Amino acid sequence: MKEPIRITLPLTEEKVRSLKAGDSVLITGVVYTGRDAAHKRMVEALDRGEELPTDLKDQVIYYVGPTPAKPGKPIGSAGPTTSGRMDAYTPRLLEKGLRGMIGKGYRSPEVIEAIKKYGAVYFVAIGGAAALIAKSIKSYEVIAYEDLGPEAHAKIYVEDFPAIVAIDCEGNNIYEIGPKKYKR
Repeated sequence: MKEPIRITLPLTEEKVRSLKAGDSVLITGVVYTGRDAAHKRMVEALDRGEELPTDLKDQVIYYVGPTPAKPGKPIGSAGPTTSGRMDAYTPRLLEKGLRGMIGKGYRSPEVIEAIKKYGAVYFVAIGGAAALIAKSIKSYEVIAYEDLGPEAHAKIYVEDFPAIVAIDCEGNNIYEIGPKKYKR
């Protein structure tokens, strides 16, 4: 098995173009969080001609709604949310420069086309490993939509966050590639 690829953020287009579906990665740097309610608010802000609370250029959003932090920890369990919940909003955010997303599960054909068009990448984190994932999160700071609680838009700092490239910038998709290996 290949060693994981180490990625230091921000996630430039050059870095994205070097990644292939199926690659294991360890991500270090600032990642932003948000789920469907935060995504909806960001797209509504864009529709009104407003600036986003975060400049998304070359950034990564992790689809997570963490549990409350235990004493002395920045965050509680922090497992990935089903990414399809963000599909209605994702192409618009990719257009604004978002370069990567971390979640779990399939993406719509519209999102896959936007990933290809804007040179982005979709990573999956392992569902059911929320406590383990939380160990890679070193800080957590809400930056917008605090009223959404755990679904707020936050800034986290991660070290060696484990993920897999699910859809690369060419549209190669492990959810299609993987099963083909086992079909006769």
